[in-house]
Amino acid sequence: MILCDCCGLQVVEFTRGHEYAVDMDDKRFRIKPYQQMLSSCTGALLTSILMTPLDVVKTRLQTQQKRMASNRCYMYCNGLMDHLCPCPNGGLKSLKTQSTHYTGMIDAFYKISRHEGARSLWSGLSPTLVLALPATICYFVSYEATRLYMKDFYLKLNPEQTEQPFSVPLLAGMAARVFSVSVVSPLELIRTKMQSQRLNYYDVGKALKAMIEVEGVFGLWRGLGPTVLRDVPFSGVYWAIYESLKAQNDVTVPTCWFSLFGGATSGSIAAFLTAPFDVVKTHKQIEFGEKVLYADQPVKSLPKVGTIAILRKILHENGVRGIFAGVIPRVVKVAPACAIMITSFEYGKAFFFRHNVDEYIEKNGNL
Repeated sequence: MILCDCCGLQVVEFTRGHEYAVDMDDKRFRIKPYQQMLSSCTGALLTSILMTPLDVVKTRLQTQQKRMASNRCYMYCNGLMDHLCPCPNGGLKSLKTQSTHYTGMIDAFYKISRHEGARSLWSGLSPTLVLALPATICYFVSYEATRLYMKDFYLKLNPEQTEQPFSVPLLAGMAARVFSVSVVSPLELIRTKMQSQRLNYYDVGKALKAMIEVEGVFGLWRGLGPTVLRDVPFSGVYWAIYESLKAQNDVTVPTCWFSLFGGATSGSIAAFLTAPFDVVKTHKQIEFGEKVLYADQPVKSLPKVGTIAILRKILHENGVRGIFAGVIPRVVKVAPACAIMITSFEYGKAFFFRHNVDEYIEKNGNL
């Protein structure tokens, strides 16, 4: 793969042995939605398996600074989505009696493995995958569709331009995240409620009824606000930086090494900037789990506490370090997670892109 001096596009050799200067956004060869779905699946699987332990540690560091109302639940994520889990047999209460105050990331790894077993770092992986795949597919497919639509619209209004502006991936990433978390949020709450009541998949209707009775229909989206507040800025910053890196380096078809570096760099910056919102979201979801999902007598509603109010409370009780609790394991987790996801997605896109170009050549004889 080399750069074409005359047009700035990359020259790629296809299966017929010919070399062509190509643009992956060329309307003739764009990968189809089902090809985007397949491209994103591998990354979701790898990220779920490899990144779960790091996020378990991150959320433990965040939750230990919050006084639990009932010690009934804890929360963790696999790098793709968050999960509330019940604490069996006293859960966090019993763990507190075993001196499980974590002084840092390494200490948390050691104590969790020692007191709960190494397998606890991957607890809940199977049900996680059930939602991780559709969530990831929704996110990447909607991002590509939105970005291409906005790019085409911009270039139509500005025919003298040939590249998309910084704002296109920024807005597309934010829009894609709003869509994906809105779709998955009710499914995640239903799954969590099913676990708390020990229901099987045939009892989904019963779980839905129980949830709606407590919170109403809109209760299925409880926690969506803080999720959007954290994930939407993260997604916008991430894609804007990544696409800018591609543009600055004249990369049309990224290599695996470029995708790994670009994904890790973009993810690290976005994760650090949005860390305070991640802490707020953790606090809100745990409160919801303690008082609604895992309570013996769930409350009908929770008091409305704004994000700013929670940030002020954390700052008052724990200082600046409080709103950045778990930021190191968050960055350490997010960087490789983003690298894995974007590399597998870009590899899949490149594979199907070459397939589409070869198919076009076979039908038309040339480009």
